[in-house]
Amino acid sequence: MSKQTPGGVRRQTQRLSAHSGEPSHGPLTAEELQLAVRNHSMPLEALRIDTTPPGLHYVLNHFDIPFIDAEHWHLRIGGAVQRSVELSLRALLRAPSISAPVTLECAGNGRSLLRPRPLSQPWMLEAVGTATWTGVPLAYLLARAGVDDDAAEVVFTGADTGVQGGVRQQFARSLPIAEALRPDVVLAYRMNGAELPPQHGYPLRLVVPGWYGMASVKWLASINVVTKPFAGFQQSVAYRYQQDADDAGTPVTWMKVRSLMVPPGVPDFFTRRRILPPGPVMLTGRAWSGEGAVQRVDVGIDGKWAPAHLEHPAAPFAWCAWSMPWVADPGEHVLACRATDASGAVQPLEQAWNYQGMGNNVVQRVKVTVE
Repeated sequence: MSKQTPGGVRRQTQRLSAHSGEPSHGPLTAEELQLAVRNHSMPLEALRIDTTPPGLHYVLNHFDIPFIDAEHWHLRIGGAVQRSVELSLRALLRAPSISAPVTLECAGNGRSLLRPRPLSQPWMLEAVGTATWTGVPLAYLLARAGVDDDAAEVVFTGADTGVQGGVRQQFARSLPIAEALRPDVVLAYRMNGAELPPQHGYPLRLVVPGWYGMASVKWLASINVVTKPFAGFQQSVAYRYQQDADDAGTPVTWMKVRSLMVPPGVPDFFTRRRILPPGPVMLTGRAWSGEGAVQRVDVGIDGKWAPAHLEHPAAPFAWCAWSMPWVADPGEHVLACRATDASGAVQPLEQAWNYQGMGNNVVQRVKVTVE
């Protein structure tokens, strides 16, 4: 019989929360490669543009993509509310709407850089994207339903179904009631001005600005207001900062401060090492944080740091552009970028390890050869 953890979750279930087994010291497994071809990251050269096209925006889907007939689809809102609500997509399209650019990042971004490597989707650093999301403010619909005074959380359930950690489930996550009532949390039916692509949650998805991407539940089927904390698998077992399999951990929530650089020059096909001619080059990239506006980005050239120029973001939770000129001398160089946000948080030079490989915001390093 498997041991109970302090949170009441069986050790075996906890151990398999996001992994196929123990962390690995070896090469990528067949299971990781299978996940890698189903999901995809954003090419770093797409950092040049303010808004990421849907086909370049990162995608992480836990289970199969549900293909939903919007004509017969309805969103149900119930639980600790004064009146249950059921809405068709046509009704949602008639409701008040908002649009905002929002940067989303996978909580496991950078997982494959950890040693030993937690076994799950083997992200490098590119699991990110910024899109303009259009839809109905969640707070508007919750006000229409009338949230009870003793409401604690709002649970969002998607139509995607599968098995994780031995548990059959629909993907479901919750938000504290105060977060759900934020004016910028949106039930989105458009991405960059067009209807949602199937892989991004058609016909309706949640978008929670500032939080890691797991909070933005796709293919929404229902919204349920509850009076006690939600204990579903994706909330209480997966997406936790843990030190080992027996650690109940703490929940993953807001995105940590991060910056990324557009790799300069041209790549070697296989290694992706960068090659560029000597002379002036403008280093550019993007930075973001869920816990405060980015205040500073420093660029490192072979370990020597200098401040970059920052531009204003298009919205509070959209990335901002940065740039810095560099005169490239012949030889081998290591470039890096490091962001600081308004809370005082700074990207670490070395990442602390955690069991599920969550919240890895280590400084990016780009090796270049100047010929």
